[in-house]
Amino acid sequence: MQPNPAPTPPNMNHGGHEMFDSHEVLATFISVLDQYLIFDQYVKDQELRTILYRQHAFITDLYNICVEAFSTGEKPSHSTRVYKMQQNNNTVYGLTPGQPKKPFTSANEVNDQGVSGYMLGLIKSTGSLLGMTAFEMTNPVLRRVIADSVPNFIEMAYEIFLYQNKRHYYQVPQLTPQDMNQMLHSFAPAQQPNQFRQ
Repeated sequence: MQPNPAPTPPNMNHGGHEMFDSHEVLATFISVLDQYLIFDQYVKDQELRTILYRQHAFITDLYNICVEAFSTGEKPSHSTRVYKMQQNNNTVYGLTPGQPKKPFTSANEVNDQGVSGYMLGLIKSTGSLLGMTAFEMTNPVLRRVIADSVPNFIEMAYEIFLYQNKRHYYQVPQLTPQDMNQMLHSFAPAQQPNQFRQ
């Protein structure tokens, strides 16, 4: 019979793989926050600036509770907050003709369309990273903080998408009604099998 191992202190309750993932998550939060500060100088639209500031404040708070949970292994001073966007859910469908896109040739060309696109890319990739790392976290507190943050990044990305969409920066084409109807009805409900093989 093996003796019971000594309990692991909460701040040491991390696997090696989790240590690397946690560092990547925290470094990514710093990168997003730093880039949001850089973007501020290029923003002209007040609505985009409000989104930028609200998301920066939210991610700063999330970063702080993640650092706390990571370094102590215990519940942080407050729970993960819920991000609530201020946009409505109305999507503009269809394509509007415009000039072909191309890379900027000078930083002076950076505009609200570019900044909102950079923000969307950062938030989407960070949300994906959080989802992937939460699967393999061994510290239950840190895992819960990271997992609970995924829906918040989805909400932030959706907020930026809606901002872009109503300005025709992110256009949403639709299929013809006939094609859409065919695709909508191309699946049927599944039946439970009588039994699985033993």
